[in-house]
Amino acid sequence: MTPQRFEKIQQVLNRRQPDLTVITDQVHKGQNLSAILRTCDAVGIHRVHAVYDTGYFRPHTGTAMGSQKWVKTEVHREITEPIERLQRQGFQVFAAHCDEGSAMDYREVDYTRPTALVLGAEKRGVSGPALDIVDGCVVVPMMGMSESYNVSVACAIILAEAQRQRAIAGLYRQCRLPDEEYHRLLFEWCQPVIARFCRARDLAYPELDDTGHLVNPQQFSALANRS
Repeated sequence: MTPQRFEKIQQVLNRRQPDLTVITDQVHKGQNLSAILRTCDAVGIHRVHAVYDTGYFRPHTGTAMGSQKWVKTEVHREITEPIERLQRQGFQVFAAHCDEGSAMDYREVDYTRPTALVLGAEKRGVSGPALDIVDGCVVVPMMGMSESYNVSVACAIILAEAQRQRAIAGLYRQCRLPDEEYHRLLFEWCQPVIARFCRARDLAYPELDDTGHLVNPQQFSALANRS
């Protein structure tokens, strides 16, 4: 762990947006999923929701460029599960929908509020059960013959607007993660091998010093040998 790496991890965590997220609705293509994860990481999203009938999630590692390590994915069987839960938590939930007659321009949304964006499957789009309960639909206006952008491209366009609004509002200037979650992620990102070891044995994470290393590695080694 170099000082530069430790500083980068802290900077990224300080810019994470716990009240901005994405829900994929039966998006199965690995390259699309990976591109979505990469965009989410780039704008500061640290948790996304993926909905599959089979509970199966496999992004394409090449396209993701490692983003799956930094963005937590929660998998659900029913699209109503994450939407209703986030709405109970005070999120506004918008579906990216290509019907310009029933959707608002994506730039008209106030993304400084807690927001979740639902992205539909490659061919059929956002499902009916999702459209029935979302708070609204947004569209990226098209000026050509194509009906819509690729799902991962639409995601990038909309989230870039969310990032722009949030940057102007100062939402990236201070850490917004709960303290406990910040320190948990800090340890897991700085010491992933030790973190996996501790989780497998139900051990508390040891303390880190201000360089990202264990404060007392000898004490942890002795504890690990006894477990």
